[in-house]
Amino acid sequence: MRFGLFGGNGADKAAVAREAARIKAEVRQILALPEAAAIAVNEIVCADPACPGSETVILVMSPGEKTKAFKLLMTMAEVTRPALIEALGDAPSGSP
Repeated sequence: MRFGLFGGNGADKAAVAREAARIKAEVRQILALPEAAAIAVNEIVCADPACPGSETVILVMSPGEKTKAFKLLMTMAEVTRPALIEALGDAPSGSP
């Protein structure tokens, strides 16, 4: 298993950072997370032929709560808002 950013695939680091920031903002809005919550987004490339290829892993770390992990079986560039909503479950929207 390798992280996509360092996997030697020639990915543009600035583009990867933009995609991660986009996904973090969407996750924060979908889950209505406070600023104190930390979000980590990584694209992982699995070298095992049995793996689906690339996946996006999202960790949500809120003070006083267990870390929550979410996986999407797609690259960060392929992640859409509907895919995030599905992966995050029945989470409240960012609006009251």
